[in-house]
Amino acid sequence: MSYQKPIQDKELPLIEHLKELLFRLKRILISLGAFFIIFFAFGITTIKVGSFQIPILYPTLYDSLSVLLVKYFLNHDLPPGLKLITLNPFDPIYSSAIVSFYFALFSSLPIIFREFWAFVAPGLYDHEKKLIKEVLFPAISLFIAGSAFAYFLIIPFMLIFIYRFDLALGVEPTLSLRSYVNTVMTLMGATGLAFEFPLIMIGLTKAGLVKGKTWLVNWRWGVFGSFIIAWLISPGVTGGLIETTIGIILSTMYIVGALIARSIDRKKVKTTKIMVK
Repeated sequence: MSYQKPIQDKELPLIEHLKELLFRLKRILISLGAFFIIFFAFGITTIKVGSFQIPILYPTLYDSLSVLLVKYFLNHDLPPGLKLITLNPFDPIYSSAIVSFYFALFSSLPIIFREFWAFVAPGLYDHEKKLIKEVLFPAISLFIAGSAFAYFLIIPFMLIFIYRFDLALGVEPTLSLRSYVNTVMTLMGATGLAFEFPLIMIGLTKAGLVKGKTWLVNWRWGVFGSFIIAWLISPGVTGGLIETTIGIILSTMYIVGALIARSIDRKKVKTTKIMVK
C-alpha cells in the first residue's frame, strides 16, 4: 500500500506555520465571540410579513437566548419544591455567560473543524485525511449523545436525590443558581467528551498505533479507567449510584470499541493476504 502526499505540499519555515496557526485561531475566536454575543445579548422575536411570521434577533439582556435556555433548564429539571437562590449579585450574569459560552462553542464546531482541517490537511497523507473525515460525524454524534445522557438521566436523578435528602434532614431545599448552572454545563460537556472513548480507540487502531486485540487483552484496565472517568465527571452526591451507572455505560462502550477495533484488524489481515496472493 502506498501513501501519497499532496503535490502542493512544501516544507515551510516555522514562522509561516505559526502565522497560519494564529490566523486559524483568530477565525475560531471571532466565531466564538460572535456566537457568544448572540446567545448572551440577543433574544428572538417575530415580525409579520404578509401571512408569514419571520423570526428575527433583537438586542436584550433580560430575555436573551441564554436566559431562555436557563429558564428552560429550571422549568424542566428542578423537582417541585427545590428553590434556586442567588448568593452573589453577579450569579445571574455569570450563569447566563456560562450557558452562552457552552452553546457558542457547540455552534462554532463546524467552523472549528473547518479551520483545523485547513491547517492540518496539507501535511496529511491521503489515508489520514480519509480517517479524519470518517470519524468527524461519529465524534459529533457521540458528544451529543453524551450530553443528552447527562441532561436527561444524570442531572434529574441528582436533583431528586438532593431534594429528598434535604427533606430527610429537615432543611429548606435550596440550590445556588451558579452551582446549578455550573453543574449542568460541566456534566454535559464532560460526559459528551467521555462518550468519545470508543471512537478514540477505533481511531488509534485504524491508524496502526494500537492493535485491536490489545484493547481486549487489557479490558480490565479499560473497565478500571471507565470507572475512574465516571468518578471524575460525576457530581458525587448520590452515594455512588450515578458513578456506577456512568462506569457501566463507559465500560460497555469500551468493550464495543474493542470489538470493533479487533474486527478492523482482522479486515486489515484479510486485505493484506489478498494483496499478497
